[in-house]
Amino acid sequence: VQLQASGGGLVQPGGSLRLSCSASERNYGTIGWFRQAPGKEREGVASIRRGDAKKLYSDSVKGRFTISRDSAENTIVLQMNNLKPEDTAVYYCAASRYNLIVSAWSQRTQYDYWGQGTLVTVSS
Repeated sequence: VQLQASGGGLVQPGGSLRLSCSASERNYGTIGWFRQAPGKEREGVASIRRGDAKKLYSDSVKGRFTISRDSAENTIVLQMNNLKPEDTAVYYCAASRYNLIVSAWSQRTQYDYWGQGTLVTVSS
């Protein structure tokens, strides 16, 4: 599965951005969005399972970010609202071959394919 992430940019605090992840095929079980800020570990932000569309979020973005997919299941969108400076990071989408359970979705090692990152900068 090849993944292409897009939609990053510069936004003021409180603003919104919409990231897209295009998958070359539907041969995946879970798509996850991760982010990595300078000097920090890459962390899971949100995920969606292909089988039942179950969505999971990290506590840091719950209520502000929404993950969704199109009907063809080839494009996964991360809508980010009420952005904060601490959301500044390079965002990556990744695909796992499996429908990941709650305890596994945010672990980098559970994902088999990664897209290139897209930079999100939240600053006034």
